[in-house]
Amino acid sequence: MPTAPAIDATAVAVGLARALRAAGVATGPDRTQTFLGALGLLRPALRSDVYWAGRLTLCGSRDDLERYDRVFAACFDRRPHPRDPMRSVGVPKPQPRVAAAASGASDGTDATDDDRTPPTAALASSAEVLRHRDMAELTPAERAQLRRLLAAFALSGEPRRTPRLRPARRGGVDPRRTVRELLRHGGEPARLRHHTPATRPRRVVLLLDVSGSMDPYADALLRFAHAAAHGAAARTPTEVFTIGTRLTRVTREMAHRDPDAALAAVADAVPDRSGGTRLGEMLRSFLDRWGQRSCARGAVVVVLSDGWERGDPALLAAQMRRLHRLAHRVVWANPRKARPGYAPLAAGMAAALPHVDAFVEGHSLAALERLAAVVRGVAADA
Repeated sequence: MPTAPAIDATAVAVGLARALRAAGVATGPDRTQTFLGALGLLRPALRSDVYWAGRLTLCGSRDDLERYDRVFAACFDRRPHPRDPMRSVGVPKPQPRVAAAASGASDGTDATDDDRTPPTAALASSAEVLRHRDMAELTPAERAQLRRLLAAFALSGEPRRTPRLRPARRGGVDPRRTVRELLRHGGEPARLRHHTPATRPRRVVLLLDVSGSMDPYADALLRFAHAAAHGAAARTPTEVFTIGTRLTRVTREMAHRDPDAALAAVADAVPDRSGGTRLGEMLRSFLDRWGQRSCARGAVVVVLSDGWERGDPALLAAQMRRLHRLAHRVVWANPRKARPGYAPLAAGMAAALPHVDAFVEGHSLAALERLAAVVRGVAADA
């Protein structure tokens, strides 16, 4: 059995942890460090060792397991099985085995065909590089891997306090639960019960520019929108609209669980894809029908567009001002922002920018991860 080349276990751990965090798994520095320590005791060149080390250290609940399998398959396998993540990564069922020596050497008697495969941790490194690549410059193979990573994405709205209360260990005294506790103990002194205001995520509204200038990014951004409704944060109310020469609500089309089926339904429902851009008129239509009494009030509204405007920039400025007064926050993600020497000089972008709370990039997976953080309110000043 040929000697496996050296693997940067730190790059593997950090890359996988970042992808899991984007999918909604709480992979903090402590879990990542534990995962890295487990890789040091195992063989980071082998897919099965990396899989079980991450599954046992990075997952904190039963809900994390499915997300972990999907992310792992996207990072470590170029041809994942569509329904069986465990089969796609070729991970054997756990079986007792003699622990390997500290040096990581193996006599090869318990190695499977998967273990003799060339180290797949290099695929994790390629996924980490892919995170920062411009989506308009990807090869077909890289686009396929990006689709798998986006399928495991998650987008949650900024939490807000509600009038309802929930039980808690600290906070105000809950008189009803406290009295019930006293009655349960026959009137003897008992521990005070507390409650605190409950929180729920704010509604997220995605306005996707599907004009010709956004065509290189449209497929990935539509998949990002689909993942926002079906990812780990599916409890977040999410509305999706496309804007071009007309406004189309595609929330119902995004209800398909399969991303490819959802995008096919969107293609049938959006006749103006790869056409022109009338951002001001479309925003006015959105606010007249959906804004004042419906989904935009108090929501986090995300506009994904390069800001090219064929109409009157003054109209766009007026509608952005109106949207800014109505929404909780307005976030604009522009894929062109990452290009060297970029400045928001286009008439549409210049007119909209004064009424935007956060202006971020949207050209890569890493940029979409930062956008998700802004939507959650973690980096609202980004």
